[in-house]
Amino acid sequence: MARQPRLDLPGIPQHVVQRGNNRLPCFLDDGDRQRYRQLLFEGLQRTRCALNAWVLMDNHVHLLLTPPAAGAVAQLMQALGRTYVGWFNARHARTGTLWEGRYKSCLVDSTSYVLRCCRYIELNPVRARMIDDPAAYSWSSCASHASRRADPMLTPHPAYLALGSTAALRASAYQALLAKALPEDQVTEIRAYLQQQRALGRDSFRAMVEARTARFAGIRPAHRPRRPSGRAD
Repeated sequence: MARQPRLDLPGIPQHVVQRGNNRLPCFLDDGDRQRYRQLLFEGLQRTRCALNAWVLMDNHVHLLLTPPAAGAVAQLMQALGRTYVGWFNARHARTGTLWEGRYKSCLVDSTSYVLRCCRYIELNPVRARMIDDPAAYSWSSCASHASRRADPMLTPHPAYLALGSTAALRASAYQALLAKALPEDQVTEIRAYLQQQRALGRDSFRAMVEARTARFAGIRPAHRPRRPSGRAD
């Protein structure tokens, strides 16, 4: 059966994740991370996608991207993935695939859901117990959102800009949000919509996406496997 195209609308943020094959590392050192970051920056300029949040973990990448046109995120991720794999394989004298299949993505409502996704992305190193202060992690957008370091790749989303009238006020408000761990139900929701590649947001947002794409935009509940007959639960 042919794979359905991803939900993809211009101007609507997409939460993207790409994982290393078999959950193995896709970055072995900071040289790898710097090269990926450079290729990402070049891809953003070429496709005119806006990067609203990002993090590079050892074996996966999270990006929050707002495309100017349908297909721009796919163009960015395909070129980035191919170029980085070729460079990585040459540098580390290896062959074969690096990524675990295609990247996954979901549309994100441009209200509080965008800030939830930003926090989810930037708190990855904290959840992985790599660091206590997410803004101290060198390979994410958190330091820029906290006004600790400029990031030429980053385009702050309007939801972030609405946090305050000055950079200092926005950084303070965002750091206050980061200090509160995301509720587990919100973490679970973000993961479910990303895994099923749907539209994370309000009911009205999903209705809009369905009207514009003629596709179902909600998540489907996981089905329990059928029990063999005659066996107790």
